[in-house]
Amino acid sequence: MNLWPFKKYCSPFTLGRLGIMGMNQRNVNYIGRYNERALYPLVDNKLLTKELALKNKVSTTNLIGSIKHQYDVENFIKIVKDRDGFCIKPAHGSGGKGILVITKTDEKAFYKPNGQALTAMDIERHISNILAGLFSLGGKQDFALIEDLINFDDVFADYSYEGVPDVRVIVFQGYPVMSMMRLSTAASDGKANLHQGAVGVGICLRSGKAVRAVQFNNPIEKHPDTGALLANLQVPQWESVLNLASSCYDMSRLGYIGTDIVLDKKRGPLLLELNARPGMAIQTANGAGLLPRLHFVEAFIEKHGYLPPEERVKVSQEHFGVHAV
Repeated sequence: MNLWPFKKYCSPFTLGRLGIMGMNQRNVNYIGRYNERALYPLVDNKLLTKELALKNKVSTTNLIGSIKHQYDVENFIKIVKDRDGFCIKPAHGSGGKGILVITKTDEKAFYKPNGQALTAMDIERHISNILAGLFSLGGKQDFALIEDLINFDDVFADYSYEGVPDVRVIVFQGYPVMSMMRLSTAASDGKANLHQGAVGVGICLRSGKAVRAVQFNNPIEKHPDTGALLANLQVPQWESVLNLASSCYDMSRLGYIGTDIVLDKKRGPLLLELNARPGMAIQTANGAGLLPRLHFVEAFIEKHGYLPPEERVKVSQEHFGVHAV
């Protein structure tokens, strides 16, 4: 697996020469320039994202219900009746905050992936916190989405701890430019969020194979909980994953987005959510900078114009494989 091409601490000039994009560059040159502000609600509101995906025939996770008012909180029992597992998340949440995953239920309790038992009152309290805006962007009042539990592909069984791994693909003007897998750990409480301790594994756009792995921004070789060798990780149905990610540009009309995709055992790649402000950690996970790839796409579009998703994916795979740029 590739090593980070420079030391842990280095100057901004060195980072610039290596094509590493900083937060200000992202905000001004790409998010500010290519993401129309009026379109943000389509991705900041997960319910609107799901409705948009269904309208555009983009495969996504199943919504089984929503709770928008405090007086409806106790109805969650009816919504999840006869289901072994489900996921509750805030419609306007970010960074994995407020997501509650239940993998098992019985007459006595609801069980989290780590085996912790919750009562109906515990879950009602969590939903109330979502409605109050505890986990939402800007602390605004929110509502709770209840989704089917994802049966993730068995190929990832050794690479994730008590949670569902997902694939983050950065899509610029419809072209996948960088990707990583986010693997949950004990430190991340079963959530695939790098800031909470999940493992980030850079994925080669050409092959779908792992190129580098990090946890808390430090290189690692094995999953900290399962001991699985991360260099052996390869994402199945890789072209389908990239085609799904690329199509999200045509669906959302946002030029710079992060697409989060899960692989369901039965349904294949599914869109989990979109992010109009994807973070910078994907560069650390890949040991590569985004800027050369973004500049390439800008020049390519100027010369060739619009291409459909499948052709855009082929261009990305040709030019953004390991060490290609």
